[in-house]
Amino acid sequence: MPTPSRDSGKPKYLQIADDLVQQIKEQVLAPGEQVPSESDLMKKYGASQGTVRKAFAELRATGLIETRHGKGSYVKRRPPVRRKSSDRFRRSHRTAGKAAYLAEAEQAGSTPSVSVLYVGPTEAPDEIAERLSVPVGAKVLSRRRLYFSDGIPTEEATSYLPWDIAKDIPELFEENPGGGGIYARLEEHGHTLKELSETVRVRLATKHEIGALSLSPGSPIIHLTRNAESEAGRVIEVCDTFMAADQFVLEYRIPAGD
Repeated sequence: MPTPSRDSGKPKYLQIADDLVQQIKEQVLAPGEQVPSESDLMKKYGASQGTVRKAFAELRATGLIETRHGKGSYVKRRPPVRRKSSDRFRRSHRTAGKAAYLAEAEQAGSTPSVSVLYVGPTEAPDEIAERLSVPVGAKVLSRRRLYFSDGIPTEEATSYLPWDIAKDIPELFEENPGGGGIYARLEEHGHTLKELSETVRVRLATKHEIGALSLSPGSPIIHLTRNAESEAGRVIEVCDTFMAADQFVLEYRIPAGD
């Protein structure tokens, strides 16, 4: 296997990183395969440990590998990039029994799955209480889920609903609330949705988010927050979602009229 050219003019750590990138692109190092260890690369390239570590840092920044604590670095298995479109909340999807996540996965051609992490009462944190217009610490229903695409974790979402609404809809306390998801259940009980508003920002993943999505340290995530307002003018659900930034394209249709 070729080693970096000494005459390329690039620092040695970049030469090593470039060589590894090429191996990944040519699938000499296949998706899911472990990248050679620091000691192996030091021998192969005649490089110091510091140089090899800088090469690994450069490679992680490309998003092509992930480092697992105590286990080494691996070539990422990359599921199809999924488009998170504003159309995913169309009522026609709900009436057809498809929650937003299923509608997205169908468009991407991937196999979706979900792990329910928690469903039950919780005290509303400051920001959630403000968005739901309830007192800080008030009891709300929390629903936390981890979503997978082709077996790879891609996003974690937590929904919060006012207790006075949720307590009368038993399906909301089930791990599977039924076809069309929680929005379908809310509308069946008279809480017709009028508008969904989303805020999107990109930031570095926290320690929890790195673990949940099997990310490398320093990876970016998309943090999406959503408020669902009913025709009665009340916010009846808020949702906080964090997503692996390299797995999504956000797509919105914006009316051009008044």
